[in-house]
Amino acid sequence: KFKSSRIKAMSRRPVNPTARRFAESTVTPSTSPSHQKSRSSPILSLGLVLLGAFLLLGYSYSGSGTTNKAYSRKDKTREALSTSNEDDLSCGSEILKALPILREVYGESMHKVLHVGPESCAVTSKLLREEDTEAWGIDPFDIISPLDNFCKNLIRKGIVRVADIKFPLPYKAQSFSTVLVSDAPDSLSPKYLNKTLPDLARVSVDGVVMFVGQPGHRSSTKTAQIIQQSVGRPPKLRGKAWWQRSFEAMGLQENE
Repeated sequence: KFKSSRIKAMSRRPVNPTARRFAESTVTPSTSPSHQKSRSSPILSLGLVLLGAFLLLGYSYSGSGTTNKAYSRKDKTREALSTSNEDDLSCGSEILKALPILREVYGESMHKVLHVGPESCAVTSKLLREEDTEAWGIDPFDIISPLDNFCKNLIRKGIVRVADIKFPLPYKAQSFSTVLVSDAPDSLSPKYLNKTLPDLARVSVDGVVMFVGQPGHRSSTKTAQIIQQSVGRPPKLRGKAWWQRSFEAMGLQENE
């Protein structure tokens, strides 16, 4: 269960990842057929990281109003990465740190990955260097840092896109095994979260893993600057209880 802030965890100083289990090669996934099997009972897992403590809870989702059984992977993932005390880490950098444990937890579900968030080029580049991994990225914000040639090439090929996630994602349903999201939900109002989170789930077969900020801790300076410049306001950091209520409102039930 949820322990103190000293638990070893997958966390930047203030990170609170949220993992959801729902549910294309160098061409963009939107134009390539998906070969993933459809599942009759979509399952969702939710993970929360608060103040350096990591808890992975089982959740179930049903579009028809029926509750499906879900399971928890907390036994494998409770001991993840050491808590960082650095002052200016972003969720994107934490995803890079968390890749080994995410691969251990999700296994084959990490072979076709979409990253959504600032620093998407860096995260996607790292994922592409992983063995047996295909990766794409969406940066939902204005890119304010200079781009290197490799990143420019990823954008030119459509592997990394700059797109507003308040609108439907440009991919077919179940295009990716897992979707990794960092910081982007902190820029969205509840109105748009209610549209964006189901759309993230739509393009994923096995899970959506969200890394978001934790109240009481400031966001990374760079991330806060990107969000402020793009949406005109600072990141909105929400706590564990808020996310639980939101997921429950969308039909998710915690598996105790």
